[in-house]
Amino acid sequence: MYLSNKKTIMFITGAFISHVCWKEWIVFFENKGYKTVAPPWLHKNESAVDLRHTHPNSKLASIQLLDLLDYYTEIIDKLPEKPILIGHSYGALLTQLLIQRELGSVGVCINSIPPGNLVYFNFSFYKRVWDTSDFFGSTSKTYLMPFRKWQHYFASQLSFEQQKEKYETLLIPESKLIMRDIYSKSGKIDFKKKHNPLLFISGSEDAFTPVSLNYLNFQKYKNMHSITCYKEFYDLNHLGINLENWETIAEFIANWLIKIT
Repeated sequence: MYLSNKKTIMFITGAFISHVCWKEWIVFFENKGYKTVAPPWLHKNESAVDLRHTHPNSKLASIQLLDLLDYYTEIIDKLPEKPILIGHSYGALLTQLLIQRELGSVGVCINSIPPGNLVYFNFSFYKRVWDTSDFFGSTSKTYLMPFRKWQHYFASQLSFEQQKEKYETLLIPESKLIMRDIYSKSGKIDFKKKHNPLLFISGSEDAFTPVSLNYLNFQKYKNMHSITCYKEFYDLNHLGINLENWETIAEFIANWLIKIT
């Protein structure tokens, strides 16, 4: 189905990942008649290779959650309409927070990092946050995820060659403050507040934000006058938006958008 009214989609990238992860998604949704924007995070306009060469990068290291929220708010304010927000990982958390600010017409959260006030009794996720924020290291320097952690947290189920290729193409240094800010005031969601439609997508093989965590995130929304949906994909890891079957996820989202917009 081709849209004649040209609705706008904003793709929101997650932590540790270059915005080029959306390249194929942009083509897919523009072919369906959407306008698209996929802005890089603050100070992240260069390629993943170039950004890795700047590590440790003090500009990147200074980025905090509130900076990103204000940054995306400024971009959205310049658009002709409230966009459909599609976010991955930390970008999905940003999507939740921007929907809470009433800045998106619809939100799609893929493998969402949960908000800080989501009580989660499996402490393995807190360990993963600790593990990817170099908790005892200086916050004036960026954190560059080692390949072995990338293999486990992001690229499980892929061949070694695919893991290496994705690492070289996508992996960028990250602010240590970003992961810690999940538990700040800025990272909290009012689950009872009325909101525009939200779709949560999880993957059965996600080693970073597992199915149980995504489902709990979805379940916590309690406003009976708001649409909140959930879909689990089999054999999808944390990097599902860049796997060979990414188009299956994109097609599901496209059909869901037609139904609720």
